[in-house]
Amino acid sequence: MSDFLTSEQLPGLIQAAYIIAGILFIGALAGLSKHETAKRGNLFGMAGMGLALVATLVLAARNSQFGDQRPLGVTMALILVAMAVGGSIGAWRARTVEMTGMPELVAMLHSFVGLAAVLVGYNSWLELRDLGGSDAVHDVEVFVGVFIGAVTFTGSIVAWAKLSGRMTSSPLMLPGRHLLNLAILVGSTALAVWFVVDDGELGLVPLLLMTALALLLGFHLVAAIGGGDMPVVVSMLNSYSGWAAAAAGFMLSNDLLIITGSLVGSSGAILSYIMCKAMNRSFVSVIAGGFGSDGAISGEERDYGDHREITAADTADLLASARSVVITPGYGMAVAQAQYPVAEMTKKLREKGVDVRFGIHPVAGRLPGHMNVLLAEARVPYDIVLEMDEINGDFHETDVVLVIGANDTVNPAALEEPGSPIAGMPVLEVWHAKDVVVFKRSMATGYAGVQNPLFFKDNSRMLFGDAKERVDDIVRALG
Repeated sequence: MSDFLTSEQLPGLIQAAYIIAGILFIGALAGLSKHETAKRGNLFGMAGMGLALVATLVLAARNSQFGDQRPLGVTMALILVAMAVGGSIGAWRARTVEMTGMPELVAMLHSFVGLAAVLVGYNSWLELRDLGGSDAVHDVEVFVGVFIGAVTFTGSIVAWAKLSGRMTSSPLMLPGRHLLNLAILVGSTALAVWFVVDDGELGLVPLLLMTALALLLGFHLVAAIGGGDMPVVVSMLNSYSGWAAAAAGFMLSNDLLIITGSLVGSSGAILSYIMCKAMNRSFVSVIAGGFGSDGAISGEERDYGDHREITAADTADLLASARSVVITPGYGMAVAQAQYPVAEMTKKLREKGVDVRFGIHPVAGRLPGHMNVLLAEARVPYDIVLEMDEINGDFHETDVVLVIGANDTVNPAALEEPGSPIAGMPVLEVWHAKDVVVFKRSMATGYAGVQNPLFFKDNSRMLFGDAKERVDDIVRALG
């Protein structure tokens, strides 16, 4: 072991392992871009992370053996215990979480990355200070890393609280909120100058003050965003967590962490930009926070008339006599675990010669790709699952649309009511179909808190109850 660790080739081998791991991570992103290659992408990612962990353990062992640190056995024991505890918690949560709980789980995982960046920053700076002080470049790395990490930490916790229902989905509208954000940024910049210039014991003071400000900024940025825009927020926090990891990589002089963090940060930013375009939102506004509703108009008070109901049996008759059917799923389908009976209903209708397709809004559910994963899990054929832009022009020629658990993504108020909190957001224009059947538990508003005039249109019918039970009823009626 000693000969191996003292080998001059070891640093080169570790760097080679990091490069291979980085290539595998790029392959993982490429694979996850399509349904057909998603499993392969996951395997690439797991292989890359496994290789990275092994290489990092070897590097830690080498540094422990030849540095002025604790004994090798103690170092490895501490690392392995931490890995065992973290791995056990992660495996437990991955096995027990429902698909409906994935958005808040992802938000919470982002907070861990942010907290790790903060702790790494403090430890890195304190360690170098004890050794005689750090240079200005490293001080900037520490300051930026702690700032991004703190914003990511509290922002992700707020996103988790909103998504899990522990905090209201309504935006927090403080007076002069944008000036508050600007003041925090200006104050943090001044503290950065103080931190870099000060070489004494007081250097910890600006770092602590900035951390408090950054924690407040992260909380306020996400709290000021309404529930209808949370999928974009989760994507943006994913980007923040990546940049926080990259900053930690600079502080630790770890090339792989820099590469991995940059991949996550850039891919998250690109996804956020794509989603902003899909929702007609400003990308800059996402970064600044507080976009979307101004809190003045909710749309809940307006009287759209009376809704009409339909039974599962009548819905089955309507479907059986249709030539074309489009199903638009939403978060309610995920909550009800209705994807399997929906897949069975789709199979029966296609066997009867009905053209069945799915229309997926970019932010259906509360996480990008949420509905696609659910449908793939139920083995719905990929080729009949279409994106909003692909299906929107076909609703005029569609006989029946089934809206299963969706609300805000099929709300015509986004196009017809300029004062609506979701005004300007492109939606699935299902109301152009001949008949629309909406599966809902009640007439309650959607996550954005906006009433849906679709429910009151002449060609719409409401099918109340648990989505899974109602679809099961339709499957039985279809025979």
